[in-house]
Amino acid sequence: MPAFPYSTTPTTTAVAVPPSLALPVIEAEFPRQVHGYWPQLQEKTRGWLLEKRLMPADKVEEHVDSLCYTDLMAGYFIGAPDEVLQAIADFSAWFFLWDDRQDRDVVHGRPAAWERLCHALHTALDSPQDHLHHQDALVAGFADSVLRFYSFRSARWNARFARHFHAVIDAYDREFQNRVGDVVPTVEEYLALRRFTFAHWIWTDLLESSAGCELPDAVRKNPAYRRPALVSQEFAAWYNDLCSLPKEIAGDEVHNLGISLVKHDGLSLEEAIAEMRGRIEGCVSEFLLAEQEGLRFADGLADGTVRGKELSVAVRACLGNMRNWFSSVYWFHHESGRYMVDSWEDPATPPYVDDEGAGGK
Repeated sequence: MPAFPYSTTPTTTAVAVPPSLALPVIEAEFPRQVHGYWPQLQEKTRGWLLEKRLMPADKVEEHVDSLCYTDLMAGYFIGAPDEVLQAIADFSAWFFLWDDRQDRDVVHGRPAAWERLCHALHTALDSPQDHLHHQDALVAGFADSVLRFYSFRSARWNARFARHFHAVIDAYDREFQNRVGDVVPTVEEYLALRRFTFAHWIWTDLLESSAGCELPDAVRKNPAYRRPALVSQEFAAWYNDLCSLPKEIAGDEVHNLGISLVKHDGLSLEEAIAEMRGRIEGCVSEFLLAEQEGLRFADGLADGTVRGKELSVAVRACLGNMRNWFSSVYWFHHESGRYMVDSWEDPATPPYVDDEGAGGK
């Protein structure tokens, strides 16, 4: 599969998007971009996964490029320094593998192993240097990613990132417990949990590293900045739910907006899909309005001082990448083998996972 088959050259064939998943507004209004470092990014992330023993060599060889994990990040963090983008891409690949581990620990009934993993991740987040050689490759790989992130920004940013990711770990644990207990959260419970399991604020934090500027709270928490950041992440999380719904139904998942709508709101599957599309399209419309408010806010930061100019440029860069998230997420879901459940021999067992996983050791 060629990288970025839709938009890199005029002669490249467009990937086919099923009508039920097509969003013409994304295709028309959100032109896709790619970081110039992408080819090296893909190669180095592949090497990192092997070096850190995060995937078996045969799985890396057969599946990693077609999973398009690096494509997703290369289309998002435009303008990031190469070393920052590399750290983010490696971390993104790790995040997908952590998600797979959770699934395999549920499927194989390994609650004790999952509890150990959560505890180790919490600990590694606070002292990554001490966990670089942890016996669980998933913990060691996480420690490596965190340590690289911590080298880019201040202790204040690092503490914020840690606080945000501790909440992500706890949310993943709540998901695990729900799955073990076959508990489908209500729509509102699910939407609140999803902001953490999708790591909304982690990706938003990393926009600052991409822009090379740590934003003060007065900027970061201003509604003119925070609203487009949140809406871009909600779009991504809910569109992921729409595209992964067949995969998650096949795998007896309980965490998906569509599943909650069917279970608790009494919708048919077709009605739930229509409701999801409406919410997703609403995110796009809301972002287009919030983006304009954000750009006006950025202009207002340029108050004639050097610092004001720096903040204005950084906010514009972050807003630009919030916009890029829409197209990158959209095309990723139609290019990545992660969601091609119809082509799998066993719809409940993705071919790219190590089915036993380190959690069983």
